[in-house]
Amino acid sequence: MSVKAKYQPVLDLGLKLNVKDGDVSEENGVLKIKGMTSTPYEKNLLWDKIKEIGGEHPSDIKANITVEDDSVYARHTVKSGESLSKIAKHYYGDAMKYKQIFEANTNILKNPDLIHPDQVLVIPNL
Repeated sequence: MSVKAKYQPVLDLGLKLNVKDGDVSEENGVLKIKGMTSTPYEKNLLWDKIKEIGGEHPSDIKANITVEDDSVYARHTVKSGESLSKIAKHYYGDAMKYKQIFEANTNILKNPDLIHPDQVLVIPNL
């Protein structure tokens, strides 16, 4: 199995995330990838996928992933049935961090218990 085939799920995720300025090459059994994600959250998703495949310190891949906008952790489009606590649990692993999401979005939210589908929320860096 080639190194590129081994890490194909990482490349597929990059396509799904619309990574910009992407480049992939293979040299002496090492896969070299670079690109720019929109947010730190997307960068973390790529690194998590790399570690899932290659372990904590893979030697067969070198990744140079930059971030276009690090002023926020992520941007989230609300889906039907979601709540701020559910969104906080997804991004931070802690439902109680919904307060930070609410505070970062007071320009569009007046009540933390009232969000609507298709609203785009800022998920702040903590």
